Parts: sequence; structure tokens; C-alpha cells
Amino acid sequence: MTDVVDEFFAELADRGREPLLERVTGSLRFELSDGGKTDRWFVEVEKGDVSVSRKSLAADCTLRAERKLFAGMVRGEVNAMAAVLRGALSVEGDLEHLLLFQRIFPGPPGARGPRRGRGRQKGRR
Repeated sequence: MTDVVDEFFAELADRGREPLLERVTGSLRFELSDGGKTDRWFVEVEKGDVSVSRKSLAADCTLRAERKLFAGMVRGEVNAMAAVLRGALSVEGDLEHLLLFQRIFPGPPGARGPRRGRGRQKGRR
């Protein structure tokens, strides 16, 4: 049985290319614990081309969290930076990679679509 976390990484792997990450090059390792078990995913981004594996490789940025917390991030219920500030999500390495990667997480429940086009709307200040 798959859950929202497995589905997130499978969908990310199937995308192949993510326009929101087209200016990003680097790697992230996700270490998600659930009880005594830790699952790992390695995500490599090369100018928007995304590959996902279960390899345990060194990465530019390593994120460690409880699987339940990460599931909340994937559902748009938990903000990654807020989780870092609370100490619920630990980041080792280049924090900028997390800042860039969080673009592909969904917005809060009730928001329309992913976090695309967050810039100022014409005519608004």
C-alpha cells in the first residue's frame, strides 16, 4: 500500500522535468523516520530535470524529519521553513536547496493550484 509520501516521490520521478526548478542544479537527500525505520530518497535536479532514487548518496542538502511531518508538507498542511524554525525538520548542508525545492510542494489546503506565479499581480501593490 502506498501513502502520500511514496506517491509524491513517484510522481516527482515520473515528471522528469519540473519548470519551477529550471534554474536549480543540486541534490537533496530525504531521510524520513517512522518508528525505528528510516526511508531515504535521493533527488537530483539539473536545471529542472529531476531524477529520484532510493540511493543513500551524499547530497548538497539533507533533510531529516518524521515521515508524518513530511506527509503534511506534501499535502500542503505544513510549511517547510516553519518546520525548520520549530526544529521539526532538520537540514544539513545548503539550506538554499530546501528553499528552492519547496516551490513544488502544494500550497495550504484551500489554495488554488501549486505555488506558481506568486509575484505581484498587475495593478496591485
